[in-house]
Amino acid sequence: MGLEYELKYRATPEILQAVGRDFPGEYAVKQMRTAYYDTPGAELSARHWTLRCRRENDVYVCTLKLPADSGARGEWETRCEDIARAVPVLAAESGCDELEALTRQGLVNTCGAEFVRRCRVLTVGKTTLELALDQGILSGGGKTLDFAELELELLEGSREDVARLGKLLEASYGLDPEKKSKFARAKALREE
Repeated sequence: MGLEYELKYRATPEILQAVGRDFPGEYAVKQMRTAYYDTPGAELSARHWTLRCRRENDVYVCTLKLPADSGARGEWETRCEDIARAVPVLAAESGCDELEALTRQGLVNTCGAEFVRRCRVLTVGKTTLELALDQGILSGGGKTLDFAELELELLEGSREDVARLGKLLEASYGLDPEKKSKFARAKALREE
């Protein structure tokens, strides 16, 4: 099981450029195109589960995210470009038998996100994390919303080190925490 712990911050394109300058180094650039799925009756959303298929440059990755404790989420991934074929693999890896039963009635593409991610690995004390600078568009219900955000994702080490860096970035760049995931914000567009 992968346990995901990340902090997100609302930003502007100008802030993302400033952070990139202030944290120099080699950034990987990823073109991201994400489709989020649910059952026709929205059973996955009701459980706060996220099921997505994301194209990262030329690689397709299907992901299941489930709630976990202390601000983290359980996360499982498999390389596959077909969400229906990925479901049995994700159910087996996560131990979430209910996933297959819920999705037998089919899946619908509910919303999406298309963005460019510039990211690099940082070391803070004994902690390794990814700094991601994301800019793009969320879509849902025929509506779109531009966004820019900064993410800090724990790769190995201490959540406290990630939180300290987050507080430093908040103070240095006037960032506000983003409490909602890209999925939640795209889904909200559909429901407006």
